[in-house]
Amino acid sequence: MNRYPWWKYLILAIAVVVGLLYTLPNFYGEAPAVQVSSAKATVKVDAALADRVRQALSQAGLQPDFVNFEGNSVRARFADTDTQLKARDTVAKVLNPDATDPTYIIALNLVSRSPQWLTSMRALPMYLGLDLRGGVHFLMQVDMRTALTKKAESLTGDIRSLLRDKDLRHAGISRVGDTVEVRLRDAASQPRITELLTETLPDLLWTPVTEGADTKLVGVLKPVAARKVQDQALTQNINTLHNRINELGVAEPVIQQQGADRVVVQLPGVQDVAKAKDIIGRTATLEVRMVDDSNEAQAALSGSGPVPFGTERYLERGGRPIIVKRQVLLTGENLTDAQPGFDENQQPAVHLTLDARGARIFRDVTRESIGKRMAILLFEKGKGEVVTAPTIRSEIGGGRVQISGSMTPVESADTALLLRAGSLAAPMEIIEEKLVGPSLGAENIAKGFDSVTYGFMAVGVFMCAYYLLFGVFSTLALAVNLLLLVAVLSMLQATLSLPGMAAIALVLGMAIDSNVLINERVREELRNGTSPQMAIHLGYERAWGTILDSNVTTLIAGVALLAFGSGPVRGFAVVHCLGILTSMFSAVFFSRGLVNLWYGRQKRLAKVSIGQVWKPE
Repeated sequence: MNRYPWWKYLILAIAVVVGLLYTLPNFYGEAPAVQVSSAKATVKVDAALADRVRQALSQAGLQPDFVNFEGNSVRARFADTDTQLKARDTVAKVLNPDATDPTYIIALNLVSRSPQWLTSMRALPMYLGLDLRGGVHFLMQVDMRTALTKKAESLTGDIRSLLRDKDLRHAGISRVGDTVEVRLRDAASQPRITELLTETLPDLLWTPVTEGADTKLVGVLKPVAARKVQDQALTQNINTLHNRINELGVAEPVIQQQGADRVVVQLPGVQDVAKAKDIIGRTATLEVRMVDDSNEAQAALSGSGPVPFGTERYLERGGRPIIVKRQVLLTGENLTDAQPGFDENQQPAVHLTLDARGARIFRDVTRESIGKRMAILLFEKGKGEVVTAPTIRSEIGGGRVQISGSMTPVESADTALLLRAGSLAAPMEIIEEKLVGPSLGAENIAKGFDSVTYGFMAVGVFMCAYYLLFGVFSTLALAVNLLLLVAVLSMLQATLSLPGMAAIALVLGMAIDSNVLINERVREELRNGTSPQMAIHLGYERAWGTILDSNVTTLIAGVALLAFGSGPVRGFAVVHCLGILTSMFSAVFFSRGLVNLWYGRQKRLAKVSIGQVWKPE
């Protein structure tokens, strides 16, 4: 009756062992380390880089605890901070000979002191939030001048199309800084062109300028329109950073505007400083332009002539130079989705989906440019690279575009992630970077942990005193519940904040409440004259329905907090929901396993140690 089959005890044993293994890294502390990650989307980190780092450290006489390649970075752990600083300088000199154009990010970091056998099992400590351990703080400045320049560049194309549709001739349209210049063929056409541009583009203020015998119209954004462009750029950049950080799983980020052109980014609980810097620093934007295959462009490629007017020189992924026109046909703003995949030749590719405007422009351009080459450029940290430059074979409609070229599956996935996360309206530069300490101080951190410890001890003492041996079983089940909760949070690499610690304390009270219901139900059966074995059986069976109802209703409230909350509320809800699930396992399944193991083998059980059973007179 009160016996578990062997496989149930095996499940309990596995749960406890797994809980111990994944909770253990939280007690080892942290050690200084140097982390190397890629600074460019086109440069990948692999196992060969770990050998280069190991060799550089060996030549400098520096002995790391280990050098490992994990995920997208190489980490080298050291015994002390002095060695860590020397190692960073050594690795930086070897991997980044040109400090102005770094290929890799070499950053100081903290890694767990866990032994290698634990790390190899992916047993890692959970993070502490910004209010407990601190986190990474960035202050970024948006290049508003570039935002205005990009706006002027787009207006240049619009003006060219507008004058062509109205059959108004001109001597050339160009962008000069953040202004637009329209050179006129004759003074007679000035009134008509000025009237058309003023009515069609009210954001621009047009001023006629005479240079000798030539006349031109200079258009500059009005102050109100310029501020609007800058505000939109800042808003888009903040949204893009949100998307990018959320896709890469950083917990509870704080991204907010500061002043007119700055953004504060706080990533609580992030130990991987290099990864955080890599996420924030990657400013990938997409542009589609036409390739210039004229004789002048070919002469420029061969080095026998200058780059033609209105074009720029870039490099393809293979290192070959290519001349592309300045006019931007499409940007990342017209992109709605980007997914990695394969092309018709089973080569890695990125599949893009354009919005309605982008699809219409792309269809018109491909229809009018059959036989010509189109370049798809990826700009990262202000430097552009031609991802692919295919020849247009036919009109492409439907808004679906494919980027393929010399890329690996990992590169296609990374490129899709950067593009899917959104394009930045203007480049951003990290002007301040620091690690922020715990806002509540070390004393409050200690108090938070003490509250959980003392709360557990107080509950355990009460249960053992009031329910005797059944109280011991309940306390052991409560300890397993705490063990499993910490293990699950560590497996998920969750960020534990002060509200999360409050949730742990609350879970302890809720978990012991289930055991109180079970113990009182067993007492009730004993008071009714039921035999001890049957009382244990009925006590667990009949208390289960009540425990399930109470936990499900509480879980619903937790899910609501998780769905509609944000920041600390969300952190509380995560721990709360996980704690409810682990408490149902430990309070019912594990505690009954202990009871069955102790009492189930006794065929003639006369009494059980469950405290005073008050029987009616």
